[in-house]
Amino acid sequence: MENQIFELQYAMDTFYFLVCGALVMWMAAGFAMLEAGLVRSKNTTEILTKNVALFSIACVMYMVCGYHLMYGGDLFLSSIGDLDVDQVLADSKEEGFGGGSVYSGASDFFFQVVFVATAMSIVSGAVAERMKLWAFLAFAVVMTGVIYPMEGSWTWNGADVFGMYNLGDLGFSDFAGSGIVHMAGAAAALAGVLLLGARKGKYTANGVNAIPGANLPLATLGTFILWMGWFGFNGGSVLKLGDVASAHSVAMVFLNTNAAAAGGSIAALITARLLFGKADLTMLLNGALAGLVAITAEPSTPTALQATLFGAIGGVLVVFAIITLDKLRIDDPVGAISVHGVCGLLGLLLVPVTNGDVSFSGQLIGAATIFIWVFGTSLIVWALIKAVMGIRVSEEEEYEGVDIAECGMEAYPEFTNGK
Repeated sequence: MENQIFELQYAMDTFYFLVCGALVMWMAAGFAMLEAGLVRSKNTTEILTKNVALFSIACVMYMVCGYHLMYGGDLFLSSIGDLDVDQVLADSKEEGFGGGSVYSGASDFFFQVVFVATAMSIVSGAVAERMKLWAFLAFAVVMTGVIYPMEGSWTWNGADVFGMYNLGDLGFSDFAGSGIVHMAGAAAALAGVLLLGARKGKYTANGVNAIPGANLPLATLGTFILWMGWFGFNGGSVLKLGDVASAHSVAMVFLNTNAAAAGGSIAALITARLLFGKADLTMLLNGALAGLVAITAEPSTPTALQATLFGAIGGVLVVFAIITLDKLRIDDPVGAISVHGVCGLLGLLLVPVTNGDVSFSGQLIGAATIFIWVFGTSLIVWALIKAVMGIRVSEEEEYEGVDIAECGMEAYPEFTNGK
């Protein structure tokens, strides 16, 4: 009977992990739709190509070396599919029923690999409309195979940072990745954008020239897909479901994730109305995502009201962050650096408000470690790629659209060539 209980827990935790991983994988579609809606129509095919390709590269690179660097697992996952039932039962009994996470190693890899792809998806939108496709994909190889796994090993795996200090010992915590995933992706994006430069015509002597996206219905659909996928992103980070305490924690994480997104969207909409006199849809969408990013660092300990307020802070902050980046002439077509970077940092700093085991100093040191590592290494990699093959398309190709220059096809040919 006891063995049957443990086997049932194993099956439930593994299945839950896999379903949550599938939800996070679905976020790849959300990023693709959001970015396709916020770029101009002449750059749609290329942005979709990047999103499918980066996901595939992330899966291969994390299998080849990323998982090994992050968690010390077997290189090439040679034994990930092996299962010693007796050993699993023995380990479970040692922890006690409900005491430890009991799931398949293969499900753990699957859940982790879709997080890697999410971090890389953040980069895609920030460098849109003017970066060479193959330069971006070359960076994706390094980001998903080395840069992200290294900082992941210092945080979620608890390894010492270059043997100098342990973030966990300093009071650092990031439940589902506000810093580890989102701020890291934004740091890599910022490094690329600084070397890449702004789109032609974005900034003039007269100020900022708005370049509207081609398909706001598509961007809205992408936001809802991301909102839905975030339940797997945060909920799966509980790591288990097979006992009463974990099931309750999962329910609270789902509730708070949804509450933060709602708070962020409403706050961003009101802020945009006060600043611009209009209900700005793009700010509303980014506000929802800002709330989601902000709650990701700790969605299990706040009350629903606190989660809503945390999301609202993110929604207000993201509007001002987007405006500030434009004033600094840092061109981010989809607002990825503001949403995932600025609000990722916010999420880390909000954790000690509801989690007494976490310190503000630990969060600051953890955030600095993640940013310095990812930004510094990314800047070096982008610079090397720029020197070897270039990272920006020609001015003529940018004017015509990177769909034709990079992919040889248009997303909406009947609207552009009169057929």
